[in-house]
Amino acid sequence: MKFKNITAFDDFVFLGLSSRQDVQQGLFALFFLVYSVTIIANLGMILLIKLDSRLHTPMYYFLSNLSFCDICYSSTTSPKMLADFLSKEKRIPYNLCAVQMYFFVAFGDIECIMLVVMAYDRYVAICNPLLYTIAMSKKVCTQFVAVACAVGLVDSAIHTSCTFRLSFCNSNVINHFICDIPPLLALSCSDTSINEILLFTFSTLVFGSSVVGVLLSYCYIIATICRMNSAEGRRKAFSTCASHLMAVAIFHGTLLFMYFRPSSSYSMDTDKMASVFYTVVAPMLNPLIYSLRNKDVKGALKKAININLWPG
Repeated sequence: MKFKNITAFDDFVFLGLSSRQDVQQGLFALFFLVYSVTIIANLGMILLIKLDSRLHTPMYYFLSNLSFCDICYSSTTSPKMLADFLSKEKRIPYNLCAVQMYFFVAFGDIECIMLVVMAYDRYVAICNPLLYTIAMSKKVCTQFVAVACAVGLVDSAIHTSCTFRLSFCNSNVINHFICDIPPLLALSCSDTSINEILLFTFSTLVFGSSVVGVLLSYCYIIATICRMNSAEGRRKAFSTCASHLMAVAIFHGTLLFMYFRPSSSYSMDTDKMASVFYTVVAPMLNPLIYSLRNKDVKGALKKAININLWPG
């Protein structure tokens, strides 16, 4: 079967979040602050975990990889969005649009899988503590991260190649601020039924299985915690899991809202707001959630500050 792409344009034009110049200036200031905090907080988390030997455990190994993923994920969208706030014409070349989609989908998938891997790590630590060092060895942790990256890169390649084999012949104006799959499918003048099937199928496999994996892990975790005799043990276990559950709820909630709906119910304006949340806000919140609610991270941060302020 041959695919024919008929595209009458060399680039696409984003409508963005607002067409009002005064609003765009305010949005630039807001999202520049958010992006700066995202980069600083996630880089800080990575460095803190690397420098403090007490954080050299599987849990924090996965957290450092999640922080790296958040930096990459946010950086696929935020710099272009910030530049567009200061531009009259929000153009992106056809090929760069494909590149942005590829990395956007890839890092979204990787983050999704990393969150379920972190849930599994907590399940083993709480439900099978005697097997923890074997089940979550350095080799196994590395393999988990490698699988997450492989799935994200392959899934993204399928979606990007299928989307950019479509024809775009009526308009090049994208009602969005990024090259995401739904707005491009809405823009295409080709039959997009196969793309919609692929989108739903792979979303179910990646996002759906991730949600199911997290829910199953926490069902066992909660059951185990409830059987604990020590109130202090229950409190500590719940505290350890609370940060991860908050991160999962923020990220998975908006993704499920975005992708698990029929195309007839899409509202691009609503979807743009949801996209802002999981592409820009969530990567900023993750390191803050884990640092503010985690005694080990707060202790490592205090230690690092004391060493820098009072060396020797």
